[in-house]
Amino acid sequence: MELDLAGMHQLAAGQGIDPETLDAALSEALRLAYLKTPHAAKHARVELDPRAGSFTVWAQDEIPGEPTEDNPHPAPTLGEEYDDTPHDFGRLAAATARQVISQLFRKAEDDKVFGAFSGQKGKLITGIVQQDVKDTSNVHVAVGDVEALLPRREQVPGERYRHGERIRVYVVNVARGLKGPEIVVSRSHPELVRRLFEREVPELVSGAVSIMAIAREAGARTKIAVRANTEGVNPKGALIGPGGARVRAVMENLGPEKIDIVDWSADPAKFVAAALSPAVATGVQVISEKNKTAIAFIHDDQLSLAIGKEGQNARLAAKLTGWKIGIESAEAHAKKMAEQADHSDAETAE
Repeated sequence: MELDLAGMHQLAAGQGIDPETLDAALSEALRLAYLKTPHAAKHARVELDPRAGSFTVWAQDEIPGEPTEDNPHPAPTLGEEYDDTPHDFGRLAAATARQVISQLFRKAEDDKVFGAFSGQKGKLITGIVQQDVKDTSNVHVAVGDVEALLPRREQVPGERYRHGERIRVYVVNVARGLKGPEIVVSRSHPELVRRLFEREVPELVSGAVSIMAIAREAGARTKIAVRANTEGVNPKGALIGPGGARVRAVMENLGPEKIDIVDWSADPAKFVAAALSPAVATGVQVISEKNKTAIAFIHDDQLSLAIGKEGQNARLAAKLTGWKIGIESAEAHAKKMAEQADHSDAETAE
């Protein structure tokens, strides 16, 4: 049976598919197609002849084994191979070949895309918003010739994505899906903020400054804890930049979202106090290092600032530090301590 194998090899080579891969896929597809024909033998293989541009279906019949006393139900043996290529197999073979080539081409294209993006996981990329009328809950982002998916769960509440708009997104995952490579991107991931700062702050790239922790409520507020790894470097100043230029450049990518930059410390009390910025803590009492619980004392006029709107500031401080933080009035605490001291003095006098 004739097939233009030379032409198929040439087409495949243009897509980076080697002849062995094409021949193996084509042989198996033709074998499966043969098995669906009437009166097909159960055991068969397909042999391709690239020089002649033809293929042959070699079949084998099962020969029942002779039962014996030791083996009453012997497995059948296979007879000699014979040519069982169907005479009217030409049209089906051509259709099968087209299907195989199409699948291999699609897989080769998918492999190229997957290879190009597999190294992009955890990085920042720029794409163009593409709205899909059939998929209104998700946003499609064109990155070159590839479309990434910005699912609803990775979108920023209240953020609007206009068709044709250029946006920066964080690559959450690159995986092989049923319909090809699946590239999932995010606008709400905390690491998006880190990558945006790395674009603006050379000290982060050089290692002079490190971002130690990020807590984010996308669209509202982000807290970042930083430390210097090089003597004489101001880590907060490095991220803020001259006249606030660096932090402003990051905020332009985040819309109305506010950013608090605080000093990281290995001392839990210092870190908790810094995390409650912009409120100033007069002191922090560590209740349990094991359970990571602490109480921060704040002046009455700054209590609402420390807690934040709907508890947001305190919530983000807890996320940033990994500690459960109680907030108490510094004045009430001082009064309580004074009363305890007076009571203790009175007991001593007696």
